[in-house]
Amino acid sequence: MSLPYEILIGLRYTRAKRRNHFISFISLISMAGIGLGVAALIVVLSVMNGFQKELRTRILGVASHIQITGIDGGLHDWPALAEQAMKHPEVLKAAPFVQSQGMFSVDGGVKGALIRGIEPELEDGVADFRKSITSGSLDALQPGRFGVVLGADLARSLKVYVGDKLTLIAPQGSVTPAGVVPRVRSFTVVGIFEVGMYEYDAGLALINLQDAQRLYQMGETVSGVRLKVDDLFAAPRIARELAATINADAYLHDWTKSHANFFRAVQIEKTMMFIILSLIVAVAAFNLVSTLVMAVTDKQADIAILRTLGARPRSIMAVFMIQGALVGCIGLVLGVAGGIALALNIDVVVPALERLLGIQFLAKDVYYISDLPSELLWSDVWGVTLIAFVLSLLATLYPSWRAARVNPAEALRYE
Repeated sequence: MSLPYEILIGLRYTRAKRRNHFISFISLISMAGIGLGVAALIVVLSVMNGFQKELRTRILGVASHIQITGIDGGLHDWPALAEQAMKHPEVLKAAPFVQSQGMFSVDGGVKGALIRGIEPELEDGVADFRKSITSGSLDALQPGRFGVVLGADLARSLKVYVGDKLTLIAPQGSVTPAGVVPRVRSFTVVGIFEVGMYEYDAGLALINLQDAQRLYQMGETVSGVRLKVDDLFAAPRIARELAATINADAYLHDWTKSHANFFRAVQIEKTMMFIILSLIVAVAAFNLVSTLVMAVTDKQADIAILRTLGARPRSIMAVFMIQGALVGCIGLVLGVAGGIALALNIDVVVPALERLLGIQFLAKDVYYISDLPSELLWSDVWGVTLIAFVLSLLATLYPSWRAARVNPAEALRYE
């Protein structure tokens, strides 16, 4: 089946050698600009997706999907409360915890930390601490032995290792004739974990639940209960449903509220980067305007001959729209291919650049994540492709309209 002559002429103009090499050079620049813009947009969106996923995974590996805490700061009958929560079909696991502030002291060095009392067996159901243990064991947190598992950066700042002893000072004091004296207890380091987030690695310490209750004089009371659900994105809905069924004076917080600032910031950054890089693609696409305007000027005699042979103005317009769209599509295809390849191999490219340049793009003590993650979503790829194609098509309208208005008599006067 033969193609319409508009397509054939448009394809021929695209691949033909021009008398004016500057037009060909501008065409290549336009093509490269679209390709680079599309590739950059795909890579940045993939990195933002990966950053959001990695941040969520690491936070929820330490935090919880849903957290129930007492209004007065404690829960007195946590097993009954956990049993009520487990009746919900989408709640998978429940684990109690005691949480408070403390200060570690060793060899004259002092460091504040968040102290969390846990039951190691139950904690495995709601958090991933066991996977992040680099030395020692989480099972060594036995009641009465006063063992502690420290974050890696916290352990380094205190200069302690597994088996070392250190002193934990609790803010709750004991009243004596001499006044209020802080509660002090000696602990043994039984493990070190590293989750990859500086906030937790440098400021969190785990002890046994019963040891925490004794240290902070809580009796059988706990600070709250942590829940794990089967779909973390359904946590807000499940929290609302639990609030209506749980018979206790307690607050319910899901992970979207507990860490809303992180995820809102990432989403805003992703949106703004999408807009900014879309403008870069738009600038590259509108370079096609100058390319096609010069092409129309260069082909005025050809346009006049086509008009005298009976070509209609809309056919002339179609010829140059096809030429411009083809240049844009070639750049688009190259950009999509390059962007996908780079997004899928960002974990190889970035370390190589860091070694080559001798710098670290994401310092661990500044950013929450020290490695550059990437997650390619095909919905983003299709969205970028559609936007770039539409912009390229829009850029061809004005030059093509100019070509359709060429007067054959004026164009052939000096030929």
